[in-house]
Amino acid sequence: MKARPGALPAVLLLGTLLLGTAACGADADAGGGGAWKPRGDVRMIVPFAAGGGSDLAGRAIATALEKAQPGLKVTVENRDGGSGAVGYSGMLGKKGNGNYLLATENAILSLPLSGQVSFTRKDFTPVAKLAEDGGILVVKEDSAFKTCADVVTAAKSGRVSVGMSGAYGVDNVIYTMIEKKTGVTFQRVPFESGGELVPAVLGGQIQVALLNPGEVIGQFKSGDLRGLCVTTDKRYTYPEFAQLGTAKEQGIDVSYVQFRGFLAPGGLDERERAYWEGAARGVTKTPEFQKWLKDNYLQQAELYGDDFGTYLEQLDTALAPVLKKSS
Repeated sequence: MKARPGALPAVLLLGTLLLGTAACGADADAGGGGAWKPRGDVRMIVPFAAGGGSDLAGRAIATALEKAQPGLKVTVENRDGGSGAVGYSGMLGKKGNGNYLLATENAILSLPLSGQVSFTRKDFTPVAKLAEDGGILVVKEDSAFKTCADVVTAAKSGRVSVGMSGAYGVDNVIYTMIEKKTGVTFQRVPFESGGELVPAVLGGQIQVALLNPGEVIGQFKSGDLRGLCVTTDKRYTYPEFAQLGTAKEQGIDVSYVQFRGFLAPGGLDERERAYWEGAARGVTKTPEFQKWLKDNYLQQAELYGDDFGTYLEQLDTALAPVLKKSS
């Protein structure tokens, strides 16, 4: 039987319709006007070893993202090494891939300023800053040091070994700031994470460590570790740490905190950025995130997207002269 003039054979017509449907679906998922969502599981990279403050932050954010976005699955992966450089560098190969995230903190700035890596903050997509984490200088309970001023005095006439979670992390920044203000020099001993610093102090490998409150609360309660001072502008309001004076109170004009948040790879399109910024805004509203803040003695501090990017730029400018001195 002949087809009517102008009519398409049934098989050809069906194929044309199917191709059109597939094209529309691909467009909605990859480049058209529809909302973007991750395909399958999302990978949250933590660029430090398990057990430290960065690991705790990454896992808390991943859990809160899942609660804020029903159906989203975020798997945490530790890629430690090089004081965070391995994890950050690994994200460079994920450019344009919205299924990857990275738990970030101040190392995103200090690593490039150290001159040891090829990336900068501009190679990533800033998604959210969610909290701030102050530092506490701690010692064994039987240490002769009672304050941070005692540590400085000892360093003026002898050797004081201090532990750091990463050679270019927040610890290095704070120690360098103290050195610059007081004229002393510390003997630095680097470790891969805050989780390694606690046993190092307890075992006598180092005299002093700089740790986040959540990393030492157990040892504070047991009496195995003591705090000397905090590196925040004001004293903690949490009762467990309220008695600790600030470095400034002890005559050391230094204050510095660590931010906690997450990045995405560079090269994301606007719909991918919008999805992750929207998801991030739901994180702080979850009970899981609020519990993490309370359990680890952090302060909520939110910035999203371009505002987070501006914050990173400003902090980068402030850190440059400090880290250039130490490199």
